[in-house]
Order: sequence, then C-alpha cells, then structure tokens
Amino acid sequence: MRASVYIATSLDGFIAREDGDLDWLTQGGTRPATEDYGYQAFFDTVDALVMGRNTFEKVRTMGVWPYEKKPVVVLSTRPLVIPANLSKTVSVMSGSVTEIVAQLTAKGMKHVYVDGGVTIQRWLAAGAIQRLIITRIPVLIGKGIPLFGPLQRDIKLRHVATRDYPAGLVQSEYVVTG
Repeated sequence: MRASVYIATSLDGFIAREDGDLDWLTQGGTRPATEDYGYQAFFDTVDALVMGRNTFEKVRTMGVWPYEKKPVVVLSTRPLVIPANLSKTVSVMSGSVTEIVAQLTAKGMKHVYVDGGVTIQRWLAAGAIQRLIITRIPVLIGKGIPLFGPLQRDIKLRHVATRDYPAGLVQSEYVVTG
C-alpha cells in the first residue's frame, strides 16, 4: 500500500497555529476561487484518508464534511463517537503504523492520503509514506504546530516537481527514498 501527504504550511513550516487555527491559510496573496492547486487530481488517486483525531475534530468544525465519497480512518487511542451522519464512511483505528497499514491493506486499500501533523510525523518515522506534496503559503506565522518534528534518523527525499502559482503559493512534490 502507498501513502501520500498533501498539505499546506506557512513559509516558516507550520500547519496550524498553536491553538489549531487555520486562519492564515487565506493570507498571503490573492487566490482565485477556481484554483485547487492540484488537490482534486490528487484526491481522485486515493482510496481513503487516514487522519489523526485532532485533524478530524478540526475538519468537523469547518462546515460541510468534505470527504463524503471516500472512507476516512481516524487514528485515536481514546474512544471516539462518530456522528451518525458520518458513520457510513468514517471509522476509528488504533495501533502501530505497521498494524494500521496491514489492516488497511487487508481491506483492499492501495493508496491512502495521510493527514495531520502527528500522524504524518509517525508515518514518516515508520517509513510508511512514499510521497509528499507540500504547498507553502506566503505568510510567516512565527509559531504553531510544525509539519515536521524530531527524527531518529534522516529521511531522504527526491525532488519530483515544484509549481508556483500566481497567488504566490509554491508547491513542491517529493518521493521518499530512504
């Protein structure tokens, strides 16, 4: 099974403010409402999303659930009640990254989208992520939740492509090589 990341960061490497707020995502340039920065094309390639509990809770506060056509697996070690309106597509798993990958593979998943800072960090450390697509928003927020944290070893990447957009966003794609 393959696992990919598609995420935005501030120019200084944060995925959210310390309190989880994402207000800065709309700062730094004028973005056309019709531009999705390749998100839909990426999303169409995945079988399911795997996200941490905090990311799940944040997405739930953003209005309409954006993933109704794909299975979503929420990683949590604590009990989590899934709202009735999401219960057909959202499930909860816990365990090591290796155990979760084995469970998803057994369910027929071939490509998953991994989201959430801690989840991405754990999956990278376990060697379970093969591709990273990171869009840098032209804003510095100074402090917040970093995309990357401490590592036990170097994780080598190979640059695949970089795209720049008129709104000032810069998106880079990498494959994990070791």
